[in-house]
Amino acid sequence: MMTAGEVMLFSGPGSPLQRHRALIPELKTGEVLIRNRFVTLCGSDLHTYTGKRTEACPTVLGHEVVGVVEQIGPGHSGTDLQGDILNRGDLVTWSVFASDPESYYARIGMPQKGTGLFKYGHAPVTATDVFHGGLAEYCILKPGTAILKIPPAVPLPVAATINCALATVAGALRLAGAVAGKQVMIFGDGLLGLSCAAMCRTAGAAWVGVAGARPRRIKQAVDFGADVAFVTAPASVVWEGIREQFERKGVDVVFDMSGAPEAMEQGLQLLAVGGTAIWTGAVFKNRPVQVNAEQLVRRLITIKGLHNYNTGDLVAALDFIAGNWSHYPFARVVEQEFCLSEANEAFAYALREKPLRVGIRLP
Repeated sequence: MMTAGEVMLFSGPGSPLQRHRALIPELKTGEVLIRNRFVTLCGSDLHTYTGKRTEACPTVLGHEVVGVVEQIGPGHSGTDLQGDILNRGDLVTWSVFASDPESYYARIGMPQKGTGLFKYGHAPVTATDVFHGGLAEYCILKPGTAILKIPPAVPLPVAATINCALATVAGALRLAGAVAGKQVMIFGDGLLGLSCAAMCRTAGAAWVGVAGARPRRIKQAVDFGADVAFVTAPASVVWEGIREQFERKGVDVVFDMSGAPEAMEQGLQLLAVGGTAIWTGAVFKNRPVQVNAEQLVRRLITIKGLHNYNTGDLVAALDFIAGNWSHYPFARVVEQEFCLSEANEAFAYALREKPLRVGIRLP
């Protein structure tokens, strides 16, 4: 093919992203060339940009991204994960990872931990492998990547969040089991937490509470389906008030989307006997969580962790957003848009204003 495309290279915390042009190589067996259309800056992008987490550099950040099929390489099935035929110009999303579908972890439902794991927006740039992030004009999808066609009615800024935030939440609900008729508490006022409220409400939860640290964001939780939303407080009276309103003196499921040890500890205190805690937010270094093992045993508490998601979760996320994006304010999640050359300004805005998402629109 030997055409060229622009990328914004990240060389490490404290260094601005640099515009760079690179040749697009001929596609290898099983690869698909995507022309990126819209990317949103995820929390992990911000953590990498500021040095809270470390990635090999230089790299091309951005993994919450959608684009259109530009070319299908030799040896690819020519279909998406659900068997739909892929055509040039189709709008698609894809899994944040690629791995060997025949490896052990992939076969037991954990492809995000499979052999040969590759993560988009997290890999180092090399002389022959540049286009693997969202902050670029193109992305080359590797073999073992789950691809899904997106219905045309879904707006680009909404579609971009499917392959990270929404799919992760779908995975969390899978681990929690049926939430219909149950009381659910969610810690975290970011897009994960608010999307979790919407998914739980849609799934028939009897009561949904959301707690977070940022007043501006927590006000949005009710619009996303929460019955109650409040700023996290350490006072035990807050948690006692929640527990006492339910017959079982606690909630059935607690989701932690914040990664804060205090939130995970408070969540365990809120659970009723037989309750389940789902932790997804602890993806960066922090102090150890304090767990009372005796209470865990006596109250029959279950703790489950989730990192990323599996391909079924990606399908569930797409199904949810296709049917419900207009029922909740997902169209307002991206509060400000930039173009690719303004990526540095986009990061600055995200860090300063702390919106749910900042978007970068490509032609």
